[in-house]
Amino acid sequence: MRIFDRKFGADFLAGVPREPGIYRMYDAVGALIYVGKARNLRRRLAQYRTTRRTKKDRKRRALVRLAERIEWQVCASELEASLTEIGLIQALRPRRNVAGAFPFLYPFIGIQTDGADTRFCLTTSPHAFAGFELHGAFRSREITGEAFFALMRLLRFVGHPTVRRPRDRFSVPRHSHVYVFRRLPRDWSELWTALLRGASREALEQLSLRLLEYDGACARSAAIHADLCAVDRFFDDEASALAKAITATGYVGYPVPQRDRDALFLRYRDLHAATMHGAAAGRLIALTRSANLPSITASFRPATSRSREARRPPSRRLRPLSLHDHPP
Repeated sequence: MRIFDRKFGADFLAGVPREPGIYRMYDAVGALIYVGKARNLRRRLAQYRTTRRTKKDRKRRALVRLAERIEWQVCASELEASLTEIGLIQALRPRRNVAGAFPFLYPFIGIQTDGADTRFCLTTSPHAFAGFELHGAFRSREITGEAFFALMRLLRFVGHPTVRRPRDRFSVPRHSHVYVFRRLPRDWSELWTALLRGASREALEQLSLRLLEYDGACARSAAIHADLCAVDRFFDDEASALAKAITATGYVGYPVPQRDRDALFLRYRDLHAATMHGAAAGRLIALTRSANLPSITASFRPATSRSREARRPPSRRLRPLSLHDHPP
């Protein structure tokens, strides 16, 4: 007998609806260990019953071994199920959920201009940088961090970094970094704001042109190219993606709070999928009409035996046997 059937009963899946929803797994002491969502609850939970000894099914096998009780909740749509799932994960932090469980680690990048000084910060504590113009929250700490430190290295060629005093390190919150540059071009602050908001790459283009004027930058062309690519990747994967999600969903407020970012992108992907589905259907209908083809239903109707006979080549078409076909 399968371990799933032994724990939850052989007829457990028969009582699970085939509708969108979320499911919760609890251990022997009643602690919540995992929250998941499904477009079809019965189909998803059936995957836990039929797990195999493969690397792909390792997580499901571990959950089945740990779980002693499974509960589910039907939702009106797959989007509602996704929003309910992420809300429960952020609020309860089940120990087997990792994705979306730690939104407080989503980073921001901030800019502050004070006379000739321009300050840049990378932080996961936005409340500690109230004087900065913050941008985010961004999803990937890796991509955002690589781009931030790459940008700081590039700006060393065109600006004058100030020396940080040892006591300044104690005033910066954990997982935060602050850099100060002097004598950066005055109009660059607006350009960097546009780049961090996913609106324009002009700041990166201006920086590339300025770097060509410095022999030190030209001598390190490979490193400079890698740093420029890191900033460009951040623009595509993080800044521009966040800007598109805000515009498509009509989200009000900026920067986006860390707890709201995942829900914002769930709504954006749902709208995007619906738009793409509608566009594909429209193109198919237009193509059908322009070619004067029969309806889609008629196009996929099974052929009758007579129509298949009619489509055979003349040399292979069968005809009734006659006495005139044989000599007397």
